[in-house]
Parts: sequence; C-alpha cells; structure tokens
Amino acid sequence: MERGISEVTDRKLTMEEEEAKRIAEMGKPVLGEHPKLEVIIEESYEFKTTVDKLIRKTNLALVVGTHSWRDQFLEAITVSAAGDEDEDESGEERLPSCFDYVMHFLTVFWKVLFACVPPTEYCHGWACFVVSILIIGMLTAIIGDLASHFGCTIGLKDSVTAVVFVAFGTSVPDTFASKAAALQDVYADASIGNVTGSNAVNVFLGIGLAWSVAAIYWALQGQEFHVSAGTLAFSVTLFTIFAFVCISVLLYRRRPHLGGELGGPRGCKLATTWLFVSLWLLYILFATLEAYCYIKGF
Repeated sequence: MERGISEVTDRKLTMEEEEAKRIAEMGKPVLGEHPKLEVIIEESYEFKTTVDKLIRKTNLALVVGTHSWRDQFLEAITVSAAGDEDEDESGEERLPSCFDYVMHFLTVFWKVLFACVPPTEYCHGWACFVVSILIIGMLTAIIGDLASHFGCTIGLKDSVTAVVFVAFGTSVPDTFASKAAALQDVYADASIGNVTGSNAVNVFLGIGLAWSVAAIYWALQGQEFHVSAGTLAFSVTLFTIFAFVCISVLLYRRRPHLGGELGGPRGCKLATTWLFVSLWLLYILFATLEAYCYIKGF
C-alpha cells in the first residue's frame, strides 16, 4: 500500500497536467503593493433619471407617495413642465413653458390647499384618505351653494342648475382623479370605479344623508317630511340608459386590437370620447327640455 502511494506522489506530471497546474496557479490571489482600497460611491444623475422614467411607466400606484409636508409644499409651489417625460429627445431637462406658468398660477391656491393633506406615510395612508374626503366634501358643498345662487340669479330652475352646473363642478375633480388613476395603474378598474363611486357618494351623502337628517328632525317634531319627486324619475331613468350605453362600449372595447377600455388606436379613442361627450350633452338637453315642459317626462 505504501509503495502504491509513493508511486502516485513520485509520478511526473504530463505536459497537459503541468499546463493546467500553471494556469490554476495564475488565478491565485496575490497580495500586491497596495493592500488597502478606498471606495467612494457617488450618485449617477443619468442612472437616476433612467430609473425615474422606468418607475413612471410602471404601476405608480405602488410606489408614488409623499413622506413629509415639506415635500408636498415644495411640489405645490414649484412650476414643472407638463407631460409624462421630463426630458426632450436630446436628453436635456425640459423647462416649463408659458402655458405651464399660467396654469400653475391659476391652480396654485388649490395645490397649496391640498398640500395641507397629511402625507401618505402617516397612519398607513388613512390620515391622507380621511382628510382628503373631508376637504373634497367641503369644496363640493361650496360649489353646490355657488351654483344654486348662480342659478337663482340668472333665473334657472333648480333641476337644470343641478344637472348642468352642480354636476359639472363636482365632476371636474373626478375627471382629473380618473386620469391620474388611469396613468398610474395598469388596469382601468381604478379610473372607472372612481367615477361610479363618486356618483354614488354624491347621491347617498349629498341627497340621502340630507334627507335622512330632515326626516329625523321632522319626525321628532311630530310631522312628516315630504319631498316632491319633480323631474327626478325622468333624470334617473335617462341617466341609467346612458350609463348602460357607456358600460357596454367599455365592455366592447375590452379587446386587444382595440387597446382595452382606455387608450388604444387614435381612432378608437376619438370615437369613444365624442360618444361619451355627446351622451352628456344629450342628457343635459333632454333634462332641460323636460324641466321647462317642452317634452313630457314620466
């Protein structure tokens, strides 16, 4: 046994084995003249810009948020270029245009107002949600009162004022919120659910809560609370029909070659936009004609 081991150890290596051994020894770590190394990590502006672009094109609903009131107020008072891209084709940062400055000064009050909302980091976002709902409710009440006074001033009926000015004033914020939801989510559920949910809140809280308080008050007084239906049945029926048409169009557009419910080819987008706007104008027209007894409702 000992003889066999000595024969193995004393055996000369072949040329291939010597070459493999030499190559293996060349890869050994060797302590050089500089045994210490200092590494300085600096942020790359180009890499950060690329990462920011990638984040904007992904599901922003998972990553967009604010960390402090300071960031919110700085963003509110800072004029930024409109659009999804912060750089032009040459790679340089885009500067705000004249239109961007005009829109900023027209909306800076609302930006600063909503910058008072707690950041999304607080209470896992619940503080931001509750305060936002309260501010939106306050603004909705102010818009409703201003529209009612405006309708009384120019002599419009309350039903016409409600479907034209009040509904339009309360729907404009929903439009921008739906646009933000559509851009920040890979699906259209959030943007569509925002509109339907907002309408439900306007009806159940704006009408149902007020009527409930009035009914309870008059019940405690020993009297009944009566509300005249007026044109409500006709308006609700007409709204339901047009809403069914809109939902049907969205379901039809849920096809790959049409680009989904939102977006897609330019022709589909324009056709859908004009259809929805036309339905809204028809609703206002029929509701106004019925309110002034030009047509007979239900």
